[in-house]
Amino acid sequence: MRPRAFLYLLPVMFFAAALLSSRPAAGVLHAAELILSETFSDLDEAALPKGWSALELPRKKKRTSYTIDNDGENFFLKAESEVAASALYRNVSADPREYQLLSWRWKVENIIEKGNERRKDGDDYAARVYVTFEYESEKASAYDRLKHSLTKTIFQIDPPGNALCYVWANRLERDGTLPNPFTEKVMMVAVESGPGLARNWIAEERNVLEDYRRLFKAEPPRISGVVIMTDTDNTRGRAVAYYDDIALKLRR
Repeated sequence: MRPRAFLYLLPVMFFAAALLSSRPAAGVLHAAELILSETFSDLDEAALPKGWSALELPRKKKRTSYTIDNDGENFFLKAESEVAASALYRNVSADPREYQLLSWRWKVENIIEKGNERRKDGDDYAARVYVTFEYESEKASAYDRLKHSLTKTIFQIDPPGNALCYVWANRLERDGTLPNPFTEKVMMVAVESGPGLARNWIAEERNVLEDYRRLFKAEPPRISGVVIMTDTDNTRGRAVAYYDDIALKLRR
């Protein structure tokens, strides 16, 4: 496997399966109904959102800046990327047959003019949210198991298997789907598209169980994590995005 290929798998390569004990959103859901609730109001000693870790790409790429900002009493995550790429990830262990619903709010200042969902050199987004799933070695081909083993050895991590990537698309129509141009293990879903709603907070909700079944034509394994990423390295562009109120919850 060429070293370059690893670069584009990294947004979904992180340590698997640590059960989270996140606080529920006050007055919205009971603890048993909610396994992840992120309002970006707490920082750790590294000035990252508490419970999240930075995921940097190799080859000394410039990193996207992730900072906590606020509008009065409401806190949110601000991402600023200029010819840069990095992500934030949070380990989650959940059965998608129980915790089916992923919800979040986001806002973008702009889309990426040179972004193109069908091209490797256009694989940049002002905003994307991944849900990753545990790797199923028993269902993988011999070649895929070899790639997984090499990745694990080189990066000293246990990478997940498939991933759903919810994007604010540049060209792909809203609700459009397609494989990532670098790997069919990541299915892209255009939750929003184009500049029409830029600079507005938009609330989203997806049923990850239904999306996985529809896009991968299979039953999903356990959820292993959630990733946030704003990147502009391939197009050499610039983007600013905001994320808030990320939750993984039971379907009512």
